[in-house]
Amino acid sequence: MLLKQKGAIVITGASTGVGRAAALMLDKKGYQVFASVRKEKDAESLKSDSSENLTPIFMDITKTEEIKSAADVVLKSLHNEGLVGLVNNAGLLVDGPLEFISLDDLRWQFEINVFGQIAVTQEFLPLIRKAKGRIINIGSVGGVLSAPYVSALCASKFALEAFNDALRIELHPWGIEVILIEPGSIASAAPDKVEESFRKNFANMSPDAKAMYGDRYKLFVEGLIKSNREGMPPEQVADAIIKALEVKKPKTRYFLSNDQLDLMLELMLKKFGPDRSYDAMILKSLKVI
Repeated sequence: MLLKQKGAIVITGASTGVGRAAALMLDKKGYQVFASVRKEKDAESLKSDSSENLTPIFMDITKTEEIKSAADVVLKSLHNEGLVGLVNNAGLLVDGPLEFISLDDLRWQFEINVFGQIAVTQEFLPLIRKAKGRIINIGSVGGVLSAPYVSALCASKFALEAFNDALRIELHPWGIEVILIEPGSIASAAPDKVEESFRKNFANMSPDAKAMYGDRYKLFVEGLIKSNREGMPPEQVADAIIKALEVKKPKTRYFLSNDQLDLMLELMLKKFGPDRSYDAMILKSLKVI
């Protein structure tokens, strides 16, 4: 028997991590969840761990036809009702020294983290407007605090900040809340795969790139791997998503971190302190000064 449904929600990037955790938690709370995946095995995994309230939908957010097809599936399932929530969670990381990141890789970073989010939002907005629902964008602390060797990711998250803030104002006349969730490091469900990916990227650097950046980049990657292993659980971000959906008056943005005080201090230094003081803190962590 289906639980009494609280409303329908679409969440992208639900195969692993935050997306999967949020989809399953929303399902348990009685929402009708449409969870986007790209592989059949991920769809089956979600179905085996959820109720009949959760429907996997196949959607590559870089492909317009797949977004429209997924929207058609959702529309037909809603029986003339709207969406109470859209969670833009899908994303990826392109890392490396900016001098040696190919333009194709840089474009792909923006294709997923920016243009794909906008395309999904545009397609599902009529259903959000119909139910006076909420749009929740999963950004990153990297959208406020840029860092070396993840400049592509940070640039895409800075762009998401701008898109989010403008959209929040544009949709105010319809009472549609647009909320940004900005987590720090999140523990991966498969840390060994993440570590393998970073080490593969390092190994594939050109000799010139390794000669100029190798030691500092390797140190930074090791720090990322450590953060990935010790980061907050995906369920912590999922909790924030649910709060943003359910509280009467949500915040416009939620910063999340295992060490909230350190994060707030870093944000204050970046916002009010001299740029060179912030730079010095980062350079010291890379053992440059």
